[in-house]
Amino acid sequence: MKVKSTDFEYFKKLRVKSVIDLALILPKKIENLNFTPTPSVNQICTAKVVIKSANFRNNQLFGLCECKMWGCELSFVFFNASAWHKNICKVANELIFHAKLSSFNGLLQFNNPKILSEAGGFSPKYQIQGIKDSTIQRLIQSYVNFENLKESKIDEKYIYFLLNLHAYNEKSFAMFEKLENFSEDLKYIEMFNFLKRLRTKKIQKKSFNLEIFDIKTWLETLPFKPTKDQLNAIKDIEGDLGSKFAKRRVIMGDVGCGKTLVLLAAALMVYPKQAILMAPTSILAAQLFEEAKKLLPEFMNIVFIKGGKKEKNLEEQIKKAHLIIGTHALIYHKDFEAVLVMIDEQHRFGSAQRQKIHSLSSGELSPHFIQFSATPIPRTLSMIQSELLNFSFIKQMPFKKDIQTLCIKNDDFLRLNEKIKEEIAQNHQIIIIYPLVSQSDKIPYLSLEQARPYWESHYDKVFVTHGKDKQKDEILQKFKEEGNILLSTTVVEVGISLPRLSTIIIVGAERLGLATLHQLRGRVGRVGLKSTCYLYTKLKTIPPRLEEFALTMDGFKIAELDLKNRLSGDLIDGFIQHGNEFKFFDFSNDEAILQRVKQDLSKF
Repeated sequence: MKVKSTDFEYFKKLRVKSVIDLALILPKKIENLNFTPTPSVNQICTAKVVIKSANFRNNQLFGLCECKMWGCELSFVFFNASAWHKNICKVANELIFHAKLSSFNGLLQFNNPKILSEAGGFSPKYQIQGIKDSTIQRLIQSYVNFENLKESKIDEKYIYFLLNLHAYNEKSFAMFEKLENFSEDLKYIEMFNFLKRLRTKKIQKKSFNLEIFDIKTWLETLPFKPTKDQLNAIKDIEGDLGSKFAKRRVIMGDVGCGKTLVLLAAALMVYPKQAILMAPTSILAAQLFEEAKKLLPEFMNIVFIKGGKKEKNLEEQIKKAHLIIGTHALIYHKDFEAVLVMIDEQHRFGSAQRQKIHSLSSGELSPHFIQFSATPIPRTLSMIQSELLNFSFIKQMPFKKDIQTLCIKNDDFLRLNEKIKEEIAQNHQIIIIYPLVSQSDKIPYLSLEQARPYWESHYDKVFVTHGKDKQKDEILQKFKEEGNILLSTTVVEVGISLPRLSTIIIVGAERLGLATLHQLRGRVGRVGLKSTCYLYTKLKTIPPRLEEFALTMDGFKIAELDLKNRLSGDLIDGFIQHGNEFKFFDFSNDEAILQRVKQDLSKF
């Protein structure tokens, strides 16, 4: 589609990047400016009238008029009438009124009519701030044509649908009146346009030539038996590593599904070449380092890079390393020779950090990328993102999780206190999550600092931390070893493994998304310990979404539930954000349409 230079500014304002983008700008309403053959109450009508009388009182202009076409007399009224109205509505003047008709004092009445200079045709009203309706209509008439739509490769059925929709004639007007009948077509067109654009963002780079190390013996000698899903994910990665092009894969699995084994297997498969593993926190990086040393063969040279002070001979260590583990500090090193880059919980890194992660592959050859996530996303979103990424799902658990989820209120506090004492007596640990660190007038819950004195005066070995606490990693480690109760914010959502943790209490649970609640709940019962997650609310009625959440432990079901409560977000220009980029497509209900679009796009 060739665009005139004078129209580029309008396209930018309208966020139009293709002819379909433009075609999907639909008017909020269409005015039918044709003369109405017969009058109808509560309908917008257009008629030529002759003014018979006009009076002005209390800012209102009202009177009688005659419509020869309808063969009747009508009344009219202008609220907040101007001098212009008084001047034009003089007796014997012939005018064209366009307004909704009502019944008043036994006569049909034009309420606040628009006075037209001429009748005829249909006028679309887009109501987009800063751009005139006439300008948008001109752009659509100029560019939304058969040739331009054909270039998009969409089926002719949809081309004719869009052309009919924007014809602004009797047929078009009737279509807009019953637009809900065409919702499937609009959803298909929108998703077709979106996926087609997404495909243009896929860049293929050549990968390093790898001889895959055989890990069969290693898998057989592990102190536990891997699940079928873990083995399938490992097989998927093996297929990627054998490709001539650098692959990007997401390993998605619930909290505690055993993703660590998969990432260690991936690192071993590229031996003796180098792999990098980046974690969002230093405590999680240290935990992964300990697991790697424990499970990987001794011939694997594993290096842990901590943030802060540079270690001696670090460059030399990096050169000899088969697996390098660290936090975002890794992105500031330029001396890697990695053929595989793995990122645990990639969504925890900021956009600038993510950009730097991918700039590790700035050379001619690119490493394979694997992202690990314990935040399952709905099927529709994974189907969309599969245009750019490959997915492996780990749904099986190495052990059965025994976690009960209970919604509680103020009345339950005494029983909760008893439960805490029982758990501590069994050498189990408790985490209490507060919504804020300091007091706030806007939130009806105690903050971390307000609640702290109660717990510290009633219990021993109480630890406190939060997101801005510079010592949080040390505090979490100390709590793991010797603590009874940890008071925290959602800083514990991802990371540290606490085998003795049996109870988590989430204060103001209704304020958190279901995905976050699921991550927090995943902290307890990590090794099959019988555990409880309490969702505490001050609301009079427990929200249905919390009750639904309490009934399932399946992260993928929770992702679908969360989708119903949140909007889908902009999937092209960033990772999933709150908000909705789609006007017609519904992520929670339109999977079948998405499948049809993907099938059609695969043909070319």
